[in-house]
Amino acid sequence: MKGLLALCLYLICIVTHAQSYSNKADPNIYDKIDEIFINANRDQQFSGVLLVAVNGKPIYYAARGFRDFSKHSALLKTDVFELASVSKQFTSMIIMMLREEHKLNFDDPVEKYIRIPYKGITIRMLLNHTSGLPDYQDIMDKHWDKTKIAGNDDAIAYLNQYAPPPLFSPGTAYTYSNTGYLVLASIAEKASGKDFIELCRARIFKPLGMKSTDIRTNEEKAQLKNLALGHIHVNPGNRHVRADSFPSSDYTIWLGNRKGPGRVSSTAEDLLKWDQALYTNRLIPTDALSQAFTPGRLSDGTQTSYGFGWMLYQNEKTGHLIFHTGDNPGYHTQIRRYIDKKVTIILLNNNDSPAMDSILDGIETLLFSK
Repeated sequence: MKGLLALCLYLICIVTHAQSYSNKADPNIYDKIDEIFINANRDQQFSGVLLVAVNGKPIYYAARGFRDFSKHSALLKTDVFELASVSKQFTSMIIMMLREEHKLNFDDPVEKYIRIPYKGITIRMLLNHTSGLPDYQDIMDKHWDKTKIAGNDDAIAYLNQYAPPPLFSPGTAYTYSNTGYLVLASIAEKASGKDFIELCRARIFKPLGMKSTDIRTNEEKAQLKNLALGHIHVNPGNRHVRADSFPSSDYTIWLGNRKGPGRVSSTAEDLLKWDQALYTNRLIPTDALSQAFTPGRLSDGTQTSYGFGWMLYQNEKTGHLIFHTGDNPGYHTQIRRYIDKKVTIILLNNNDSPAMDSILDGIETLLFSK
C-alpha cells in the first residue's frame, strides 16, 4: 500500500501542468536571473555555469568566470565540471536497474556481495544513508600511502583491516555516508559481473546522449580541452589557485579510482538531459523510479529527507523539490528539480565561491514568490 501511494503521488507530480511555472508571466525573467548571476560574479567572484529550464526548455543558460584563473581563459557554458556527490544519483540508478533485472534486491544484506566487518546492513540502508558505516575517507587519510591511487577494493580492504566502530546500529539513524555509495558501486559490480564505469556508460550516459559525461581518471580529465579546473581562494594576494596544487590534501587525487560516491564529470546541458529522462520510463519503469523520490524510514518508523541518491524537500511555495549538492576541492555543484512546477536549476561552480546558495535561493524566490 505504501508503495502504491508513493507511485500515485509521483505520477500526480509528473503529469501536473496547471501548476507549472510559466515564464510568459514575466517577459523580463532572463534579465532578472542574469542580474542575480552578474552580481554573484562581481561581488563574490563566482565562476560557473547556470542553467534554468522550464518544461525542459532553458529560459536562462550562461557562463561567467574563468576555466583557468591563471590563464584568464573564459569559462564556456559547455565546459565540463566535476559533479562530486551529485554523482550519487547515477549510482542509485544503476542499483535500481539491477533490481529491475532481478540481480539484487534492496533488502539483501551487504555481505551477500561484499565482505565488510559490519553486519545487518542492507542495500536499502546504503541507498538511504542509514547504514551507520564509518567514513572510509578518514581511514584512508590516516593510513593510505598518498603517492598511490586508491580504488574501491583498497578502501574496502582498509575497512576490513582497521574496522573502526560503526556510527550507530543499522537502520536506527540517518547520517550521510560516502562509504555507503562506494560499497553500492562494488555491489553493482558483483551483482552484474561488469565494471561500474562501463555500467554507467552503457546504461545511462550513452542511451541519454550525455556525450560529455563520464567517470574519468585524472589523466583523462587532463586531456579534456573544455575542463573547468577547480580553484580555491587563497590569501595573501586575493587570488585563485588550482585545487590540485596541493596533492597530499586533495583526496580526489589519491582516491582517484574510487567509484560510487563521486567522480562523474559532466556539463549543464547533459544534466538537463538526465533531468528530463527522469520524467519518463526511458531508464526504468516509473513505478520503480518513484522509489528514488520516496523518503527513507528508520527502524522506528521515523521518516528521513533522503530517497535513493536524492535529497527531498517540500513546502507550499516550491512544491516537491528533489535535489542534490556536490562538493570537491575547488568545486560546488547542485541540481534542483521542482517537479510540481516542471522547473530545473543546474548550477556548477569551479572556484569554491560562497555565492552558491544565494544564487539558487534568489532564483527560487524570483520564480516562486507569487
